[in-house]
Amino acid sequence: MSIRPIIEQRQATPTLEGAGVHLHRAFGFQDPTELDPFLLFDDFRNDDPARYTAGFPWHPHRGIETITYVLAGEVTHGDSLGNQGTLGAGDVQWMTAGSGILHQEMPRGNARGQMHGFQLWANLPASLKMTAPRYQDVKSPDVPVITDDDGTSVRVITGEFWGRRGPVDGIAADPQYLDISVPAGVKKTFRIDTYRRSFAYVFEGTGAFADASQPTGVLLEKEVAGQEVHIRDLSGDRTLIRFGTGDEVTVQAGEQGLRFLLISGAPIQEPVAWHGPIVMNTKDELRQAMRELRDGSFIK
Repeated sequence: MSIRPIIEQRQATPTLEGAGVHLHRAFGFQDPTELDPFLLFDDFRNDDPARYTAGFPWHPHRGIETITYVLAGEVTHGDSLGNQGTLGAGDVQWMTAGSGILHQEMPRGNARGQMHGFQLWANLPASLKMTAPRYQDVKSPDVPVITDDDGTSVRVITGEFWGRRGPVDGIAADPQYLDISVPAGVKKTFRIDTYRRSFAYVFEGTGAFADASQPTGVLLEKEVAGQEVHIRDLSGDRTLIRFGTGDEVTVQAGEQGLRFLLISGAPIQEPVAWHGPIVMNTKDELRQAMRELRDGSFIK
């Protein structure tokens, strides 16, 4: 067993998106090889409806998959193919844009005005860039929840974990997407396939992630699984932790416990040509998509 080293730890950045939605971006529109196959991750969380109700009006996607996970409030969606629906608390939508789709997503708060959700973009390989679009809408009761003896709880959105498989399937990146809650003071280790790129995103409480790499900054020495490792200062709300290679991640929850997403996927390792919500392999393919948007032939 080898603990994954921490390559980077950073705070999500306040960003304005859509028609005026205030959100925090953990990564996106940077080096697409950093977390290949993942391209972008947004945390849209607010208690003030004026900062999110303008939503994300009609816009195109091609060449990617978008994964929306709602924790509070609702997101209504509609698209150019006639699909419509509403995601509520705990629901998941995995949209394969493929050859192209026009859609809109409009957030709505709960009774207290709260809205909270995440959106992750996953790249598609060249062989599937122009595949037919499809949706997988999953309701909260259909997402398996596993609770360990120490109180650790894991929602398995996609992939296999502790003998359970998430309800979303057939995804090109073959991802593992977990929503993990660790009680106060508990130290826990989670297995990840060695060949996947992975990251954690903390959104409640605090925790210290073990780091098997050379120490940088202020680190604490601990013994984990019989070996001396280094544990960084506590990571708190809206912290992204990007891991190197290895087959496990170890975390020690802080005094209020810890809740975070642990996401990994198989890298595609192909050229990326990226313009907004359209991600292809070459600039010529991007130019073609722009022409099709102008002449009305974008939807296949």
